Amino acid sequence: MVFASLKNVFKVPELRNKVLFTLFVIGIYRFGAYLPVPGVDLDQVKRLTEQAQAGGVLAFLQLFSGGALTRFSLFALGIMPYITSSIIMQILAVVIPKLEQWQEQGAVGQRKITQWTRYVTIAIAIMQSTGLAFVFHNNGGGFGRVQNNTGLDLIPHFDLPHVLLIVLTLTTGTALLMWLGELVTQKGIGNGMSLLIFASVVSTLPSQAGAIKASAGNVGLIVTLLVFGLLLVAIVFVEQGQRRIPVQFAKRVVGRRMYGGQSTYIPLKVNQAGVIPIIFASSVLYLPQLLAVVLPSDKEWAQNVQRWVSDYLVNPTSFVYIFVFGMLIILFAYFYTAITFDPAKQADTIRKQGGFIPGIRPGPQTERYLAKILSRITLPGALFLAAIALVPSIVLTKVLSDQNQVSFSGISILIAVGVALETMKQIDSQLMMRNYEGFLK
Repeated sequence: MVFASLKNVFKVPELRNKVLFTLFVIGIYRFGAYLPVPGVDLDQVKRLTEQAQAGGVLAFLQLFSGGALTRFSLFALGIMPYITSSIIMQILAVVIPKLEQWQEQGAVGQRKITQWTRYVTIAIAIMQSTGLAFVFHNNGGGFGRVQNNTGLDLIPHFDLPHVLLIVLTLTTGTALLMWLGELVTQKGIGNGMSLLIFASVVSTLPSQAGAIKASAGNVGLIVTLLVFGLLLVAIVFVEQGQRRIPVQFAKRVVGRRMYGGQSTYIPLKVNQAGVIPIIFASSVLYLPQLLAVVLPSDKEWAQNVQRWVSDYLVNPTSFVYIFVFGMLIILFAYFYTAITFDPAKQADTIRKQGGFIPGIRPGPQTERYLAKILSRITLPGALFLAAIALVPSIVLTKVLSDQNQVSFSGISILIAVGVALETMKQIDSQLMMRNYEGFLK
């Protein structure tokens, strides 16, 4: 049945071209992830890549760049500057009236927001690439010191022309990725930015499986696959779950015709915030790790800080790591849900359209009702995200006796499944429009 549906995708010329174009862009992205930046020591880059295989501080960086950062390649920064920029613009839209006005202007306002998002992306990329250039030279040994007390210097010729070249190359790579992602959204299938992150995450899974097999054997690999299988079922179940709030529209007579009277519903997902809270929490948790890396290695207090960070903020079985990471995920889940779904605005929209929730008066009562429902379903969604991010790593660490090997496996599966489901839904809708049977039942 799946192969028949896949065959139907390639029967439709328009849909086939979209799928092939999307695969072509992903191919370009993966090719660029292996092109080294000019002016770096490739032997040192190889050593950095080997250290990243062991996880620890570099595990999160390698996850969202598909290994491009640890190779110091053209797409080393990945699409994360754009994601960070988009999140910043969404947060600012709550506090800056001008951005809120643009959001209400439809397509015209959205183009303005997109343009400013691009500007912020370039600014973030310049700052991150400059910081990485200094980290991987003056304090490049920091990553090695945290893990095995060996230094790394990826930029041996550290002068202004070389630094400017590296910053320009990395920033250009981010701008190119941003353009490719927007092209996929417009001319391909699915959300371009999400698919690029999906490609980064999925590309690391085979190497993780190989590393687990090498360290724990076939039994360890089978246990890991079983955990991932259970994780996959749980993620699909929760991602598809939603609370449908019924909305009834009153009948009205215009001339000789009667309008309205139909019923619809507001779908509130259990995991309303998606994977954004995990990205937020991981970024915040990464900051002290980065600060520990850039501390001077010849100071005793700096060595103590690095040792504490390595023992408590990098180790997935540490109580401090579990508590801090879990609380950050829950807090950001509530925060991001409050930004993306405004009960007051939703209640006002329903009232203006002549609708009402059965048994609830329009206006303030509807707003309080929506806020109450949203608060109730956000808690299990936030706890689910925290469990996905923490439990698989803890279980596999205990089973495999390898503390850093699968530190971010739960996050990887969550991102991969979430993006795959959304993309499959879009392909399904395209097939159903042309009277073909889709993938999802």
